[in-house]
Amino acid sequence: MEIQTRVGGEKARRWLMFGMLAVGAVSLVVGLVLAGISVSFLVDAERAQGTVVALEWRSSGGDSDGGTSRRTRGDDEPTAYPVVEFRTEDGTPTRFRDSTGSNPAAYEVGERVEVLYRADSPEDARIKGFLSLWLGPLILGGIGLVFTGIGAGLAWARRRRS
Repeated sequence: MEIQTRVGGEKARRWLMFGMLAVGAVSLVVGLVLAGISVSFLVDAERAQGTVVALEWRSSGGDSDGGTSRRTRGDDEPTAYPVVEFRTEDGTPTRFRDSTGSNPAAYEVGERVEVLYRADSPEDARIKGFLSLWLGPLILGGIGLVFTGIGAGLAWARRRRS
């Protein structure tokens, strides 16, 4: 009976190790791809001065009114996404909602910000800021490092035991 439990526990540890390594590797790869996208965007981006014209409040629950309600459920705090207007190099007025929101709001209505955009698609602009460019790669890369580290630690411990 004792041998059967030990063998079953060893299988579970092996699956846990491979699972941690797999999740870590996938997260690291996705984080690196997102970092590459940000670097590519920075290389090709035009720069312009913009103004925050509104804060779009959204809750993670996705309200039926388009997410602009400040009503919350329990701990579901709304997040403020800055809406920015700027003019492209040829003078075309453009408005976009930044992909990174926060609570409390990181920007105020009327605040001037530097905008990065691609000349061929100015509506896909971003505010030039650390979070807008690097939050996704950092989160996924960090998760990848943690899970890969745990998986590698389990593999090292398993190898050392045998």
